[in-house]
Amino acid sequence: MSEIMTAVLRELQFDERGLVAAVAQQHDTGEVLMLAWMNRQAVQETLRTGRAHYWSRTRRKLWRKGESSGQVQRLVELRVDCDGDALLLLVDQHGVACHTGRRSCFFRAVRQDALVEIAAPLVTPGELYGKE
Repeated sequence: MSEIMTAVLRELQFDERGLVAAVAQQHDTGEVLMLAWMNRQAVQETLRTGRAHYWSRTRRKLWRKGESSGQVQRLVELRVDCDGDALLLLVDQHGVACHTGRRSCFFRAVRQDALVEIAAPLVTPGELYGKE
């Protein structure tokens, strides 16, 4: 394990499930793309490969962003928050970030006392995952 990887992992405060929150943000625009979870292996693989890896809580396995959709995240910079319990991944997002086909997972907003959709899908989930 590299020195930087060891140093980063030493700073992280994983929860009781061995996870830490990770926010993915487009590096050049500041657009918040998604929130996911990372375990030690996801952090290691992200730093080793330069591509975002996360822990799927529903599938209970490691996944590389874009492995089934082709919508990859290239890591530009990884930041650790002051408490070590959250990460910020500055990424170069290729394609959409959300499994619903939207650029960002944050596509709903409270506006005038209503929850409204502020971004339409750019592609269908069927197009992303080949399940039309």
